[in-house]
Amino acid sequence: MSNKNLHKGVNTICTHVGQVKDEQFGGSVSPIYPGTSYEYIDKDIDRYPRYSSTPNQEFLSKKIAALEGTEDAMIFGSGMAAISTSLLAFLNSGDHIILQNDIYGGTRNLVEAQFNRYGIEYSFTKGLEVEHFEEKIKKNTKAIYIETPSNPLLKIVDIKKVADLSKNHELISFIDNTFATPLIQKPHSLGIDIILQSATKYFGGHSDICAGAIAATSKHREIIWNLSKNIGGSLSDYTAWLLERSMKTLSVRFFTQQKNAVELANYLKDCQSIDKIYYPGLSSHPGHDIAKEQMDGFGAVISFELNKKIDPKKFLKSLKMINPSMSFAGVESTMLSPAETSHYLLTPEDRLSQGITDNLIRFSVGIEDVPDVVDDFEQALNNCR
Repeated sequence: MSNKNLHKGVNTICTHVGQVKDEQFGGSVSPIYPGTSYEYIDKDIDRYPRYSSTPNQEFLSKKIAALEGTEDAMIFGSGMAAISTSLLAFLNSGDHIILQNDIYGGTRNLVEAQFNRYGIEYSFTKGLEVEHFEEKIKKNTKAIYIETPSNPLLKIVDIKKVADLSKNHELISFIDNTFATPLIQKPHSLGIDIILQSATKYFGGHSDICAGAIAATSKHREIIWNLSKNIGGSLSDYTAWLLERSMKTLSVRFFTQQKNAVELANYLKDCQSIDKIYYPGLSSHPGHDIAKEQMDGFGAVISFELNKKIDPKKFLKSLKMINPSMSFAGVESTMLSPAETSHYLLTPEDRLSQGITDNLIRFSVGIEDVPDVVDDFEQALNNCR
């Protein structure tokens, strides 16, 4: 199946693709179809919320597929619902999966807490090079999972090399593309099979939606869909409608956030209160050259380690405009401690093995004026000295 929207501009896709046409009144926004019961006789599709086939669910998926450059897509009730359903759709008892060591804490906890119960074997890589994935391949390996840029240290993996390795060994490849979004990184064009998104983040963009998404070929989407009907992690039509509305401004929001992030990263790298800064847009970042090759920008998240003399909790509490809160990617700037939030479920040893210290701060850059963000940052630092 070809995607006729592949050659449309990104702003056009965000604004128009995936909109449900209001046939009755000609309204300029999608109507909401909240029904849980639809006609089925002589129909080409069985519409039911748990099947992710209601009008709002179906058309929102078209927008996501168009942005990712894939044949098909599917939405879920959360990013973790998308991840867990997709992995379990392709992995059976006795199978083995290789995962990048540096991944979102929720994903790692899913693997470590649940996969043994299902007889699924797993290995985490010791590094980010393709050789580190290849050395973990076994006879029963079925899949490779990566996340680039990674959460929270923005580590970069060469997508095409991993995709080629997967294809050479007939493995299914997965990527969490949440930090980059399809606006600046299209993993499917580099050979990745399944693209995963926490739509709670940039797709929603206003810190008021919880959703997830996958993008893939129609064949792979069908495999995931067959399991999703049984697990039931579907997205309500009200939230699907709100998400479709939010995605109309995705590119406007994201590129403003990214522009601000570049300015702020250059400011932070010279800040004496910061020991380390992690942003792939800086030439000092170890993954900078690969990021330049496979991305059309560097995203809007920066992580940094505060000087040991500064209490990270006091610093976060001293912020007045920047919100010290969970999650990221809203239009408002936020900061958090990954050790106490996104990676809290990991053991201290696992966190340190990934480079996640107690002084690490993840900074999700918003759309505010940069001087105002800097002022808030500096007053919070001054309050900690």
